[in-house]
Amino acid sequence: MAKKLVIVESPAKAKTIEKFLGRDFEVRASMGHIVDLPKKGLGVNTRKDFTPKYEVIEKKDRLIDELKAASKRADEVFLAPDPDREGEFIAWSLQNVLGLKNPHRAVFHEITKRAVQEAIKQPRRINEDLFNAQQARRVLDRLVGYKISPLLWRRVQSGTSAGRVQSVALRLICDREAEIQAFVPDEYWSIIATLSKQQRSERFEASLIARLNDLEALNASESSAEGEESPAAASGSKAGKKGRIKVSSKEEADTILSDLKGATYSVLKYEEREQRRQPPFPYTTSTMQQDASSRLYFKPKRTMSLAQQLYEGIELGERGHQGLITYMRTDSTRISDEAQKMVKGFISQEYGQEYIGGGRTSKAKATTQDAHEAIRPTDVSLTPKSVKSYLSPEQYKLYTLIWNRFVASFMAPAIFDTVRADIGARQYVFRATGSNLKFPGFYAVWPREEDERLLPTMKVGEDLDFHGLKPEQHFTQPPPRFTEASLIKELEEQGIGRPSTYVPIISTLQDRGYAEQEQRRFMPTWLGATVNEVMNKHFPDIVDTNFTADMERKLDDVEEGRRSWIEFLRNFYGDFKVTMEKAEAEMDRVQAPVEEMDELCPDCGRHLVIRNGRFGRFISCSGFPECRYRRSFVNKTGALCPQCGGDIVERKTKQRKRLFYGCNNYPTCNFAIWEKPAPNPCPNCGGLMVIPKVGQDPVCYNEVILPQRKTEEQPTPDGSAAKKTTATRSKKSAASAASTEDEAQASANGKTATRKKTSATTTRKATSTSKKTSTTKAPAKKATTRKTAAKSATTKRATAASKKTATLPTE
Repeated sequence: MAKKLVIVESPAKAKTIEKFLGRDFEVRASMGHIVDLPKKGLGVNTRKDFTPKYEVIEKKDRLIDELKAASKRADEVFLAPDPDREGEFIAWSLQNVLGLKNPHRAVFHEITKRAVQEAIKQPRRINEDLFNAQQARRVLDRLVGYKISPLLWRRVQSGTSAGRVQSVALRLICDREAEIQAFVPDEYWSIIATLSKQQRSERFEASLIARLNDLEALNASESSAEGEESPAAASGSKAGKKGRIKVSSKEEADTILSDLKGATYSVLKYEEREQRRQPPFPYTTSTMQQDASSRLYFKPKRTMSLAQQLYEGIELGERGHQGLITYMRTDSTRISDEAQKMVKGFISQEYGQEYIGGGRTSKAKATTQDAHEAIRPTDVSLTPKSVKSYLSPEQYKLYTLIWNRFVASFMAPAIFDTVRADIGARQYVFRATGSNLKFPGFYAVWPREEDERLLPTMKVGEDLDFHGLKPEQHFTQPPPRFTEASLIKELEEQGIGRPSTYVPIISTLQDRGYAEQEQRRFMPTWLGATVNEVMNKHFPDIVDTNFTADMERKLDDVEEGRRSWIEFLRNFYGDFKVTMEKAEAEMDRVQAPVEEMDELCPDCGRHLVIRNGRFGRFISCSGFPECRYRRSFVNKTGALCPQCGGDIVERKTKQRKRLFYGCNNYPTCNFAIWEKPAPNPCPNCGGLMVIPKVGQDPVCYNEVILPQRKTEEQPTPDGSAAKKTTATRSKKSAASAASTEDEAQASANGKTATRKKTSATTTRKATSTSKKTSTTKAPAKKATTRKTAAKSATTKRATAASKKTATLPTE
């Protein structure tokens, strides 16, 4: 019988921890929260100090009974949910629901044997301030959501909702879209000269930067500015520094080209200097999500799920079950002294003493809780290569990213030899820059993002050979739409939300239909723009970034014990109640827009229209409700299906709502791909062109994409699941066929033996019941015929499906 009981959140963590603690401990999982506010109703008594009414979560009764029984058998109980506000709330609810007296609170910042055993030796009591901070957040969000959402249901559209943080995130997306729509591009030109040293074959490029008379002013502005010039400034954009030339039209560019005809190019200034590039900081939750999104194309929700698996533990063969990373919800870049010592020893052994750096940690912001270390490997000697065989491909990619980032942050800076040459041609000045990596430093483990450009050694006054001028037209670009990564970065910089809230915020925006992703960038839907407009008009404080950030700081004060959670809610609710009453009286009913189509209803002949509904856009008859005709709305890509010539349209998977592209003739045609199709066919083969990633040029699907489909997956045409590749599927099909053949043979042998044993009995029964048999013989034959026909039809469908599946691109 176990003398001590440890309760954690997940079974995976329980499995890992139980191996570390030995036979005297029993480890159970609460499966997350066991109580919550009710699904229906406010669940908060605003008249009695905002007392919440918690209810046991549905289907948790049996689990609670089991935990109660286990706690009664134990001499000591350790509550060990995750080490954050939410984990403290779970620990508090376990104490109250299970009726525990003075349970221990164990906190695991990493799931390793040493860390777990030390946490058990040094438990603490449940932190009431930490619990109250989570309780205050939960009640605050319930007050906002359950008061505003019903009003939006009545005045905008059923199914809409408002949230304290999600509404601010929606405003960021809508404000950025408004900037893009209002943006007026400005024209500018860059002029590039191709040069070389005299009688040398190696050529380099130099950009026009200034007139000779303005060079001194430009140098002065560059000296006062921090860092290197921006690419836009270097190319001659209007956004350049003082003294930089502005070429705003083709006429101006042609005038400069005319002035430079027959010009001699000579070196005015040549500088060589050493530049150090500092390593990155260790990962916080937001920077990990950003990098996983931009480098690995993982959605934040997927990133956090994989990180949770790495934190809770992986089976590592002889090493046993072990957590590979520290706790993954953190806003701190702090690293423990012990971990610093280990990583520096590893760097010295693997790369040499000169590669050891001081370690980079940023100064904590005012909004930083700093409760946990940065995200790092629990054991730096467990390199990605050494554990690759135990991880899934996605786990391996994320662990590699975390491991590389942590090691790089404690390596020496990279050292470059940089060169800059100012080159005169009549009254104009061109500039050429180059760099050469002198010492890689942290680049030994962290990938470089810039290209190396070399320049030859030059002397002031040296003449250069001229090989041509290239004028290029450009237009200033609007600010880009938010990606998941850039939205998380913006939320963090504005102090909105906390590490544990970024994923729910982004998921809610998409689940509610407020924003859609096009080429991995957020665009507000009509519903999102409408809700944002209503919230801005009637609830300006709720969607104000400063107000929301201030709420987060006040919640931090509650956690630190500097503020009462009841006082915090009372101060908020007084003003909010007045605002709510005013909105009830003034908010008008919003009519969803209707877009008429050049197509007639097949049922009644009236025009069809495109409407906006709870689940997105759809097509229906303009004569509704007299005519009930409706069908789903699809966005055509302009590309044609390579299998049947039909339109390729946008679709979404049923489970994750991931965007893919499929033939509009489904189920007759089952062509489906992830890559966005380009409308123009391949100039070489006439086949389908696709855009592999955002910002890349279209490539031929048959020549470039299909050869890479050995281990990747493709969507199924109905969006229900994913299909394995043709090669993989063939192997599995062969194995399955062989297995099925063996089973069929065994079954046939068994049936033959059974038939022999029962043949005599069957004959006797048939003889004794001949009258009954004669009356039911015809129906039996019909039943047998129907079964045979059904089997035959099933076989035909399976055969047809297998033929179709064989032509599918694989996932």
